[in-house]
Amino acid sequence: MFRYYAKLGLLSIRANPALSALMVAAIAIGIGACMTIVTVRHVMADNPIEHKNERLFHVQLDNWNPNDPYDEPNEPPEQVTYLDATALLEAGRAQRQVISFKSSRVIQPDGDEARPFQEVLRATSADFFAMFDVPFRYGSGWDAAADRGEERVAVLSSAMNDRLYGGEDSTGRLLMMNNEPFRILGVLDDWHPVPTFYDLNNNPFQGPEQIYAPFSTAVAGEWGSTGNNSCWKPPEEGGYEGYLASECVWIQMWVELPDESGKAAYAQFLDDYVTEQKQLGRFPRELNNRLSTPGEWMIDREVVDETVGVLLALSVLFLLVCLLNTIGLLLAKVIRRSNDISLRRALGANRAELFRQYIVEAGMIGVAGGLAGIGMTWLGLRGIENVFAGYDFIEHLVTMDWQMVGLAVVLAIVSALGAALYPTWRACRVSPATTLRIQ
Repeated sequence: MFRYYAKLGLLSIRANPALSALMVAAIAIGIGACMTIVTVRHVMADNPIEHKNERLFHVQLDNWNPNDPYDEPNEPPEQVTYLDATALLEAGRAQRQVISFKSSRVIQPDGDEARPFQEVLRATSADFFAMFDVPFRYGSGWDAAADRGEERVAVLSSAMNDRLYGGEDSTGRLLMMNNEPFRILGVLDDWHPVPTFYDLNNNPFQGPEQIYAPFSTAVAGEWGSTGNNSCWKPPEEGGYEGYLASECVWIQMWVELPDESGKAAYAQFLDDYVTEQKQLGRFPRELNNRLSTPGEWMIDREVVDETVGVLLALSVLFLLVCLLNTIGLLLAKVIRRSNDISLRRALGANRAELFRQYIVEAGMIGVAGGLAGIGMTWLGLRGIENVFAGYDFIEHLVTMDWQMVGLAVVLAIVSALGAALYPTWRACRVSPATTLRIQ
């Protein structure tokens, strides 16, 4: 019977092309507006490392001002000090541990015609690539020995390798940064986690850095941090050494733990470490250590701005307005087809059969509206991209994956079926005797 109802629906759509086109357009515009915001929010709220969410933890220690919390009501700093980062790293109590910060260097490409340029890079420890499942196209990252030896080695992103070496295998070549040679150990494959969950302190949608170098090498070279730096009191000594010995927080720390018991053991280790540091005159606040999964950390840092939620609510309301228009158009169609409905009822069709017929027709209109809505969504995303063209990261927020395509079609069909319920009910309530007598 479905094929028969589909054939009747197609004939009905062809019989009223203008009215049918208006219904498809109403659904498409509503779906396009709604799915544009839904897609942006989906990308912003996505957890790029969901498959390891229960094993990775962001570390926070509360070494802040005893009279004033870092953030209300009692939030610890988002980052850790150099003293704590290196002490916890050396303790090696986690399966893997990563400390890192953002810095910048002047890159000096090969060739007399190539001009030097400033580039943001990430100084990190050896476990960064394994912990965050970073894929490699050529070579690999460095090991713990390179960290300990403060070796001048580097890993490039695929985009940076394309820019500097035309996409060739550059492992083993020397990269000059601030007049210092760094041996290239590896080149990443396409890797672009959005948001950059491992460092949410700056723009989390800017994308990962293009160059990676050992944390120890950066500290030995006295590289400055271009990320967030917060201090609740000035360093007791001047210079870079004084900065390293201060209570300033500027380093992100992550650990990988195998299970809940491992998390509990590491949390106890952090408590013991802070208690020990209290005896040395540090950590004047009460114990307030935190271990947050990537998902929890993204929520805590409010990666999805409240404005996006407001826009999403408005887009849903706009979709509802479009559906109300669709209901009105379907009612108009039912009124125009009263004679056909009455004749079918008089020939023996019951209300259930009429209901199924018009629901199938509404579903066909919903599919057409969903397909057109995908196109409207694409146009909406391109519009956002053009409006914010000055921001390099915007291209990563306006991408539509197959999950969003499927959601657009499903939402359109559900919306069309929902809008069709009342008009279909009205169609089923048409009295054949009254209509035919009038005729």
